[in-house]
Amino acid sequence: MTLQDILTDISDKQTPILLNDGDNDWDAGDLLGELSPPMLKRAAHMQTGLYIAEINDSGYLGRILYRLKDKA
Repeated sequence: MTLQDILTDISDKQTPILLNDGDNDWDAGDLLGELSPPMLKRAAHMQTGLYIAEINDSGYLGRILYRLKDKA
């Protein structure tokens, strides 16, 4: 699964969460328009309720890209 797949799913389902990159809170739809194509094609995994992390070349979870926050 790619980061684009995850963000599209969140956006299409209108899931009430924000994605925090350490500096800013983002809506998934906004990130789809802001991120570069290579970033969107990055392999990723979403741990529901916690984070979205990249998957490294060895198939293991790498760094956390976004922490999930409830929209309040």
